[in-house]
Amino acid sequence: MAMPSDRAVPEPLGDPGDIETELLHHLELRTGKTWSADADVFGSGGLSSLFAMELVVHLEQTYAIAVRGADLQMDNFRTARSMAALVGRLRRPAVGGPGT
Repeated sequence: MAMPSDRAVPEPLGDPGDIETELLHHLELRTGKTWSADADVFGSGGLSSLFAMELVVHLEQTYAIAVRGADLQMDNFRTARSMAALVGRLRRPAVGGPGT
């Protein structure tokens, strides 16, 4: 059964503050808790590794990025701020890649 989208993402989302705000909203919808940008979402022990994978999928689908290899570290998903930084880093063209 398809779940309705809980995303109302303005396009384009490029500003880290916009990304943080969207991620905080997403976290609140999924957990029923209000979070600050620097709150450790896994530190309370209430969120699972399955939730971490849901966050990876959310980031990939919402921001058109691919999270692979070394970027799959828990520290990149611990806070809304760290997730926003990851999105910003992965959305930048690689040095020497297309567009540079």
